[in-house]
Amino acid sequence: MDRDSYISPLSKRYASKQMQYLFSDNMKFRTWRSLWIALAETEKELGLDITDEQICEMKKHRDDINYDVAEAREKEVRHDVMSHVYAYGVQCPKAKPIIHLGATSCYVGDNTDIIIMAEGMKLIRRKLINVIAQLADFAEKYKDLPTLAYTHYQPAQPTTVGKRAALWLHEYMMDLQDLDYVISTTKLLGCKGTTGTQASFLELFNGDQTKVDKLDTMIAEKMGFKDCYPVSGQTYSRKADTRIAQVLAGIASSSYKMADDIRLLQHMKEIEEPFEKSQIGSSAMAYKRNPMRCERICSLSRFVMVNSMNPMMTGSVQWFERTLDDSANRRLSIADAFLATDGVMDLCLNVTDGLKVYPKVIEKHLRDELPFMATENIMMDAVKAGGDRQELHERIRELSMIAGAHVKEEGKENDLPDLIAADPMFHLTREDLETRMDPKAYTGCSAVQTERYLNEYVRPMLEENKDELGEKADITV
Repeated sequence: MDRDSYISPLSKRYASKQMQYLFSDNMKFRTWRSLWIALAETEKELGLDITDEQICEMKKHRDDINYDVAEAREKEVRHDVMSHVYAYGVQCPKAKPIIHLGATSCYVGDNTDIIIMAEGMKLIRRKLINVIAQLADFAEKYKDLPTLAYTHYQPAQPTTVGKRAALWLHEYMMDLQDLDYVISTTKLLGCKGTTGTQASFLELFNGDQTKVDKLDTMIAEKMGFKDCYPVSGQTYSRKADTRIAQVLAGIASSSYKMADDIRLLQHMKEIEEPFEKSQIGSSAMAYKRNPMRCERICSLSRFVMVNSMNPMMTGSVQWFERTLDDSANRRLSIADAFLATDGVMDLCLNVTDGLKVYPKVIEKHLRDELPFMATENIMMDAVKAGGDRQELHERIRELSMIAGAHVKEEGKENDLPDLIAADPMFHLTREDLETRMDPKAYTGCSAVQTERYLNEYVRPMLEENKDELGEKADITV
């Protein structure tokens, strides 16, 4: 390792080897050569004077890229595509005259970017599905476990641990729908020429529009795509990059929400992320168990969300048929978006696979607040015993304020049931009130909603994608 040069933390610490390969030089330049082969094959099939021998020569050297020749040439000509055309020609002297025939730089550059992003989205998709699968198992396991719910981060009507996980699931399922749509509608640029008019190809084929029309379709099929974008300038519309960045940002947003919730729950000692046997939580405080993986999820997710503005701004300033101020920015923003999202997904896979739940702590926190939650039921029972609803409501409000003051100002346990039992207006004993303190009586349809959502939406999706299941993550730090 060269310790005198900067290495992106996305490569060194966060992104998987699979995602790093997609944005590697080998993936990029081998794809360039695959595109040149597809172009030559298609042009031959459509009648141009290209031989099988030339194509075989190109195929022979598709993967053994002579980087030294290309890099030396680029220092002279300051053009990456033409440097690699030259280097390929050195290896393929017979094919040299027809390599890149009729094409512009964006033929290899833009089409390769789309191919890499498409593969990147498929990798993210597989990991997202596995996060959903693990969360589904978690939600199923804890669908009946009551827990205190919060609005405005203030105690509210109870829910269940599984139902809360279903909320995380629901956002991820929405992300999967968006991701599938973007994947299914992503197309190649094809061969559009210098300003998108295909003029060079119309010239090559002697004005034969039919052959020009077939060119894009045939190349797309050879590269594993259904079609090419029907119109473009020199580049494909950078709106495509925006759509992809936005769907990655959506996944990051959902991951941030889940990880942030887990961080809050870990503070309350109700749920914890996985903690290794020898893991150190703090350099000073040996007892600490910091939610460092969830914090890292939030940190990387924030980067992805902010970075999603980059392609949007790039797309908005593509003057007419193209400008080159997108180039340096896209080299950074697109790769970083995928590498960071990949890191987020690996962390989410790790966290959701080992969440630790502490039911006793959850129950304690719930019971501390449950008397307040039970007041409506208590009031109804008192009305049945002959009380006046409005008077009872006012009295419960007063007693709730007293009990709240005992908890917050004096540090006492919640004594609202004792205050109600001692008040003759309610005609209820302490034993009567205790029977109304079953937490499960206050979670409403949480368990049913969770089970129904899993069975009707999540499990069918997982069954359709069962071949994608089994993904695990290797967390570097």
